[in-house]
Amino acid sequence: MSVEIAELVQQAGPYLTAAAGAYGGAVLTRAEDAAADATANLGRRILQAIWHRRSTPELEAAVLDVAENTDDEDAAAALRQQLKRALREDADLLRELAALLPAPAAGSVTITASGERSIAAHTITTAITGDGHPTGR
Repeated sequence: MSVEIAELVQQAGPYLTAAAGAYGGAVLTRAEDAAADATANLGRRILQAIWHRRSTPELEAAVLDVAENTDDEDAAAALRQQLKRALREDADLLRELAALLPAPAAGSVTITASGERSIAAHTITTAITGDGHPTGR
């Protein structure tokens, strides 16, 4: 199962960073926002699923660190580590998050965020769906 967790964490990492960058610390409690782009919204859903099962000071600190500096690779790694720990301890969460994430594409997807909610949503959506239309997730 550790290979599956590592792959899921690698795939979810950019979404987590995008959500924390877009919403800051409020990502853990924010209600659905129709204006949120697909990437930040999916990251928010992933973080909320983790938070509902494992609300720890370490998770909150990791989210806040990423929110303060989305370009900090160490902060992003700490957040991914919290995700990895949660997935190792909760098989149901692993299945839930695997169902949320889109199937891996043949190539890689690069997601870049800087500043408040300045994510290239159209490019990301096109990369995820292949046609520029939201996935409904």
